[in-house]
Amino acid sequence: MADLLVEKNNSIATLTFNRPDARNALSNDMRFDLRDALAELEHDDDTRCIVMQGAGDHFMAGGDVKRMAEYIDKPAAEIRASFTQRIHDLHPIMFTMRRMPKPIIASVAGAAAGAGVSMALACDLVIAADSAFFTLAYVHIGTTPDGSASFNLPRAVGIKKAMEIALLGDRFDAKAAQDMGMINFVVPAADLKSETEKLATRLAGGPTHVYGNTKRLLYRSLENVWESQLQLEGETFADCAAREDFREGVTAFAEKRKPKFTGA
Repeated sequence: MADLLVEKNNSIATLTFNRPDARNALSNDMRFDLRDALAELEHDDDTRCIVMQGAGDHFMAGGDVKRMAEYIDKPAAEIRASFTQRIHDLHPIMFTMRRMPKPIIASVAGAAAGAGVSMALACDLVIAADSAFFTLAYVHIGTTPDGSASFNLPRAVGIKKAMEIALLGDRFDAKAAQDMGMINFVVPAADLKSETEKLATRLAGGPTHVYGNTKRLLYRSLENVWESQLQLEGETFADCAAREDFREGVTAFAEKRKPKFTGA
C-alpha cells in the first residue's frame, strides 16, 4: 500500500499521508512520494488548491523513529552522513510548497507532532479539529527541528514562544495553537472533513494566479527590505492586471455580481 495517496477532484488535489498504523509517521517512501506529487501538482493547471491530511485518526506523528533507531549504533561519521542526507531530502518538499503558485491547506486531526508540526507550518492555511493536538517533540528524542520549522515557527508565534515550544516540547491543543498564530481555523472534529472541503472549494474557485502572486509577496516579505518589497508589489499587481481574472473581477464589480474566476 502506498505511503501517500493522491486524489484529484474538481480542481482540488488531496494528499493523504497513509500510514495510519504508525500515526502517519514520515517514512522515506512518503517523503519521496510527497516530493514527486508536489512537483507534478505545481505545474498542473487543472489543480487550483491542495489539501494535506492524514489517514485515520491523526495528521502526522513525526518522523519514523523506529527507522531512525537502526542507525544509532553505527559510527558517528556514518550517522552524520545519513541524517544530513535525510534532512536535505526534505528540503525540495519545503521549497516546492513555498513556491507553489496555488494555496495549500493542512487539515489536521489528532496528532501533529515533530515533522507533523513542520508540515502544517509549511502549508499556507491550517484548519484543525478541536480535538487535534500539537507538539514539536524533537527535544524528546534528543535532536533539533527540521522541515523548515526553525524558520516558520518563530515567524508565526514570535521568538520567545518559539523557544518555549521547541525547548520544552510540551503538548498543546488546537485552540492554543490558534491563539499563538500557528493555525487559522478550529472546527468540531465531526465537521473537519466538510469544513476542509468548503475552504478548499472556495480557494479552488478563486483567482489562482492572484493566490500564487500573493503567496510570493507575503513569503518574500519575511526577508525583503522595504524597497525591494514595494518593487515586488508593483510587479505582481501589474502581472495580475494583465490577466483574464482581473478583467473578470473588475467587470463583475462594475456589474454588481459575483466574479467567476477561472484561474487564468
